[in-house]
Formats: sequence, C-alpha cells, structure tokens
Amino acid sequence: MPELEQKLKKKTAVIGVVGLGYVGLPSAVAFARAGFNVLGFDIQPEKVALVNKGQSTIEDIDSGLIRDMVAKELLRATTDQSRLKETDVICICVPTPLTAGREPDMSYILRASEEVARHIQPGQLVVLESTTYPGTTRGTVLTILERSGLKAGADFYLAYSPERIDPGNKTYSIKNTPKLVGGIDSPSTGLAGMLYRQIADEVLLLSCPEAAEMAKIFENIFRNVNIALVNELAQLCEKMEINVWEVIRAAATKPFGYMPFYPGPGIGGHCIPLDPHYLASRAREYGFQTRFIELAAEINEQMPYHVISQIMEALNNRGGSLKGAEVLVLGAAYKKDVGDIRESPTLKLIELLNEEGARVSYHDPYLPRLELPNGTLTSVELTEGCLSSADCVVIATAHSSYDVGQIARQAKLIYDTRGVTLGLKSDNIIRLGEGISGSQES
Repeated sequence: MPELEQKLKKKTAVIGVVGLGYVGLPSAVAFARAGFNVLGFDIQPEKVALVNKGQSTIEDIDSGLIRDMVAKELLRATTDQSRLKETDVICICVPTPLTAGREPDMSYILRASEEVARHIQPGQLVVLESTTYPGTTRGTVLTILERSGLKAGADFYLAYSPERIDPGNKTYSIKNTPKLVGGIDSPSTGLAGMLYRQIADEVLLLSCPEAAEMAKIFENIFRNVNIALVNELAQLCEKMEINVWEVIRAAATKPFGYMPFYPGPGIGGHCIPLDPHYLASRAREYGFQTRFIELAAEINEQMPYHVISQIMEALNNRGGSLKGAEVLVLGAAYKKDVGDIRESPTLKLIELLNEEGARVSYHDPYLPRLELPNGTLTSVELTEGCLSSADCVVIATAHSSYDVGQIARQAKLIYDTRGVTLGLKSDNIIRLGEGISGSQES
C-alpha cells in the first residue's frame, strides 16, 4: 500500500495548491477545513501576503474562514516554489486563458509543471485541475515531470480532476458537486479519488485523464452552444416581431427533453467563452474541424455587435444618434451578483460604444473600477439624475440590487439585454429578442 494512501487516510498528508485564484483558493480552504495542512503557492507576493493575513482574495471565500484556517496553522501561502518538495500532493490550479489570436495560452500550465518538475519527490501525487484540452495531462504535464528523471506510475502519481466551481453560486460548492478524476494509471486514479473524497461528497473515477479533460470541456461547450442557439433565435425573433422571452417561457413548460437557456449580450467567465477554442485547437491537430462548436462561439462573440446595432437603431428612431450620446451601462461583471470581470461581454460593449463616439459611464456595485485599454473608468453613483440624464441605459448584468421599476421610471430609454424588465410595460423599454419598437411584455 503506498505511503500516501496511509497519509490521506490519517489526514497527515501535506497538500500543495499551485495558484490561489478562483480555483486554487477554494480548493486550498476545502482541504484545510477537512483537517489537512495546506501550503498554497502563488507568484503574486501581494496575494500570498493577504492569504497569510487571513484575507480572502475572491468573493466566494469569506475572510473569516481563511483567518480561522491560518490561526489553526492549517493554511499557509508562499511564493517559494522550492517548498513544493515539502508536500505530498500537488494540485495545479493555474489559469488557462487565450492568446490575442484566440489560441490556447498554455504558458501557465507549462510554467507550473516546470516548477513542479524541479522539486518533485518520489511518492508525490500531482493533479492538474486547470481547464484544458484533452491530452494535456498525459502529453504535456507528464512529459515535463518526467524530465526530473522520475517516472510516472513508478516514482510518482499523476491525474486530472477538473475544477467545477461556479463563482457566486450559493447552492453548489466543491463539497456537493461531483468530482471527476482520471489518472494515468489505476494507482494514480485511486489515490486522486481518495484525495477528493476528503472534500467532495461524490467522486467519479474515469478510465483516463483524457476522458476527464473532455468531460470538463464538453460541459462548458454544451452551455456555449445552447446559449448561441438562443442568441440566434433572439435575433430571428426580432425580425419576425415575436417575443423570444415568451417563446422560451412557453417551451420551458415541457417537462422533458428541454431545458431553458436565455439570450444575452455575449458570454463571459473563465471557461465557457474559452473552451470551444481549446477543443477546436486540439481537434485541428487531428485534422478535424469542430464546425458546430466554432460556429456557436462565433455567434456568441458577435452578440455585443448586435446589441450596439440595436441601441444605435433605437436612438435613431427617436431622433438621436449614438455618436455623442450619454450611455449608462448597468453591470460590468459577466454574471449577476459577483464581481468577476473575466471575459465579460460588457467590456466589449463599452469598447464598441466608445468607438461609436458615445460618452460612456457605468455602474456596478461589485466593481468600483474598470481597467480598460484606453484608461480607467470609475463606477458612478446610481442616482435619479444619473439615470434621467442618460440618453440610453443599457442593462448588461442582472444584479439583484437593481431596482428595475425605479430605473424604468427615471430613464429616457432602456435597452435590456437580460430580460430583467419582463413584466414591465413601457414605451421606453427595449429588450434583446423583441426588436426595437418598444416593450411588448405586460
């Protein structure tokens, strides 16, 4: 029986977590709460210092919880990568963004794997959690780790277990979301499964890391494709003068074979906008084009342009122009009730509004400042004067704190990309998927 198995059972294993962001910090806290000693690694000294002071760097983790774990000496953070050799398990939780050319940026995984390879010890378990294309664990991480002279399956264990964290979700967490695990061999799978059973209610063991990698990327592409479908339907409904929100509501009454998705100004977050590009890139290596998946990504990426054209037409129909117009954007985060700006379509909306000559301001209760390519924007105070002076108010994020009725009473023109004004009937409300003639919903 591997020594690590005994350590996991007795909770004497030291867990290393590489990357203390949206994925790594929740994982580190979960292992610490389960009673393990956790050592977090990050290249940002400021982030490390905050964690060691008991301060959370993300909204989903309460600072009090981190303070408690730090006080109990169950959680520590460091920038010293050489301390990886002190751990029994290393979870790699680094970002996987896109390059400027919309190709997978594997640099974070490569650098993390190289650091692990420099300090890897016999008997350690390494688990990649970052979302990536199938073949990364075996074809990239394993290759780098074996440059250490140690052999996977003989000297160390290697597995893939994708993160499934949904920022801002109060219902599902690491504990009650099933954890997928796929190792390069049976011992690796078994040990990784044992590891995650310490923090997750359900662990599903898969045959290989490639299956786990594909499962993760598929579940995100599933959302991407279905959002693209409803975004395309919304544009058709505008032309046919059919209320897309009514159509979705009616279709959702079917108790089988259907689940509702809703249109919007685009898609955001770390995974859903990026994963189609990761899979498409990998597919090209096999001489295969993922036409359906790439088309869905294209439709979603074009939605900000469609929104701008709708706003422009709405202003023109009222004798105005987008050029020189005062436009107030409500919500900068990619989803409601979080301060997560990653890949938010609002950023593209603001960029396009600026390009058209609009004078843009924004409000977001979770994001006091936006760092944009052409400068910094500061969230304005949402007052009656602010709302009434704007030529158009664009609801880009459906934050619960917004008093939609008050906004509707005070704004000259509202363009609602999220359907939050459903139930209000007013000539100053235009909703995505209803056309520009005004509100059709009562």
